[in-house]
Parts: sequence; C-alpha cells; structure tokens
Amino acid sequence: MKSTLLSFVLTVLAVSLVFSSCKKERGSSEDFTTETSTHSDDQSRFSAEVDAVANDANLLLESSASFSGRPGDLNGLICDASVVIDTAGNARTITITYDGTNCLGNRTRTGTIVISMAQATRWRNAGASISVTYQNFKVTRTRDNKSITVNGTQTFTNVSGGLLIELPVRGSITHTITSSNMSVTFDDGSQRTWQVARQRVFSLSGAVVSITISGMHTEGGVTGIAEWGTNRFGRGFTTVIAEPVVLKSDCSFRAGSGKVTHSTAAYSATTTLGLDSTGTATTCPGTGNYYMKISWTGPGGNTRTVILPY
Repeated sequence: MKSTLLSFVLTVLAVSLVFSSCKKERGSSEDFTTETSTHSDDQSRFSAEVDAVANDANLLLESSASFSGRPGDLNGLICDASVVIDTAGNARTITITYDGTNCLGNRTRTGTIVISMAQATRWRNAGASISVTYQNFKVTRTRDNKSITVNGTQTFTNVSGGLLIELPVRGSITHTITSSNMSVTFDDGSQRTWQVARQRVFSLSGAVVSITISGMHTEGGVTGIAEWGTNRFGRGFTTVIAEPVVLKSDCSFRAGSGKVTHSTAAYSATTTLGLDSTGTATTCPGTGNYYMKISWTGPGGNTRTVILPY
C-alpha cells in the first residue's frame, strides 16, 4: 500500500514538473515581434511628426516680427497649410491649418496647430516659451494609408536663446519640447496618452543644419527618456534615446541616425535608425525610404529582429 501511494505521489510530482516546465518554456518563447514592430513604428511616426511641427513652428516664429523681432513674410512658407496671425489678444497666436495637400510626397496632414505666446515675450530671448496646441492633427502615410491623430498641448522653450539664422555666429541653439497630456489615436481606433520630454540642439556644418535630439526625463533611475505612456496594446512603456537621433537639412530633416530603446514589463526593444533595406547604415535615400532595425529581447532571453521602412 505504501509502495503504491509513493508511486502515485511521484507520478503526480513528475507530471507537475513537466507541466510547469512546459508553461515556462511557452512563456519564455512568447513572440512579441508584432507588438514591438507596431509600437516602434508608432513611436517613430509620432516623434517624426512632433519634430515636423516644431520645424514648421520655428519657421513661422522666426519669420514673424511680432514673435521674433525679425521682419518676414509668412505667406507660402508651409506648402500644405494656411497661416493666420492674431496679435491683438493678451496672447499672440499663430494658427496653422493643414489642408491635406500631398506636397510632402510621403504623407498628408490635416487639422490645426495653434501657437501661443505672451505679449511681452520674444522668441529670440533665452528661456522664451510658447504653447503649441494640437487640434485633431492627423497625419496619413501615403504608402499604406495608416494614420495617427494627435491632440493636446506641448511647451516649446528656446533654452539658449537666439534665432536659427544666427547659427553661424552662435554655433548652436538649444530648444526643448515637453508635454504631459498628448492624446494619440492610432489607425486601429485605440487612443492613448503619451508624455514628451525632448531636447533639440541645432548646429551648422557648412550649409547643412543638423538637429541632435535627446531625451530629458528620468524615471525609476532610467535617464534619457523622450516619450512614455501606454502603447496601443495597453502596455506601459518608456522610450529612451540611447544614441542621439540626428536630423539634417540636406535630407529634409528626416531621422538619419540614432538608436532608441522601448522598454515594457514584458520586453525590451531597440530600434536603430538610418539604415537601408539590408540593415546597413546609409546616407539620405532621397525620396525613398530609410529603414529601422528592431531587435527585441523577451523575459526568457529570446531575441528577434525585424527591418521596417520609415
């Protein structure tokens, strides 16, 4: 009897161990390739459009005497938008209304951006800040018709002072972009809230303007965080700029190099920018695609790599 009972207990224990081992093996090999690829693409598009809006805002701010103290004409500066300036109120505003014209080649933009600045402020002064409000700002990628829609408010700050036209004399100019309430709606209808903390340093080499971007936020001992929030899959994430993202004027201010890391409780994914379709670093592809290489590591140490265009 004792022998039979012992045999039964050992059998149950063996089966339990096998089942537990199988569960762990399945868990450790869970495939996050779809999620990491989609989130990397979402973050790449979001950050690219934030940078594009910042560039449009800089162009208009520096061309308006009311905002920068430098005279200029705003007509026709942005190919897919109309611009209205209001200097009568307590806060002066520039309203950019994007009309969906396909003049950028790879995407269309609709919606409104409102730039607000206090009457006593001049954009060229060190520490000057503006409020930038996104109102149903929708960007649709032409190659696959996928879109993101952004709402919310950001603060742009001219940390160093100076205008970009003064780069040859100043050497560099530093701006920051911060926000705690950006609503992002993805093409599948999911809506999430993202935070932003990005530093943009402008420099000049010959006739080429470069923008070097880094993350400014620190959380849980992690530094260099540029965006954080919840991805479209409902998973909390942080995006760290591990190697500065660099945009250059001779490639239409597209992200031509850099490395970012997306971290969640389930996986860590690293995205390398500025590559060709084979995953090799490349120069500006003109009107063609850059590619990004996404490598992720799950809790079991399993890794996958995907290369996607952007």
